[in-house]
Amino acid sequence: MLEGFTQSFEELVNEHGKAIFKYIFSLVKHKELAEDLYQEVLLSAYLSYPSIKEKSKYKSWLFTIAINKCRDYWRKENKSKHFWREEVYSYSVTFETAFIPEEEVLHKFSAEQIAEKINLLPEIYRYPIYLYYYQDLSLVEIARKSNLPMSTVKTRMKRAKERLRPKMLSLA
Repeated sequence: MLEGFTQSFEELVNEHGKAIFKYIFSLVKHKELAEDLYQEVLLSAYLSYPSIKEKSKYKSWLFTIAINKCRDYWRKENKSKHFWREEVYSYSVTFETAFIPEEEVLHKFSAEQIAEKINLLPEIYRYPIYLYYYQDLSLVEIARKSNLPMSTVKTRMKRAKERLRPKMLSLA
């Protein structure tokens, strides 16, 4: 029984193996990685081979396993990249050098000047800018809080920035 199963699986691999490998290689563009993923596809196919009843579906079944293995690899790769990005960021935040007292005073002074320039804006422009930059609200939250359509909030933000730009240049 096992010998017939193995021989039938070998025939399947001989028939569709090259096409599966080429497909994986076209997706990942790296020969060694494609070989590794191809081995995983064959292993998964071998383990679940007895569950497939119709021979006509073998090819599409193998291609489905191949794309799923590639997706798993990409997911894992993205997760590790995200992990390293977060770790590097948290490390840099943790070990960030403290402000020199003079820099801290200058930073506080420029923040006060920026606040003064924002206060010179008309109320309809000042309010969304304040909520967005000082309260860290999203545009959706600002629209909800002020009972305005999203397009109005966006327009007011844009106009507020346009009015602030020349005033900020005087600070530079």
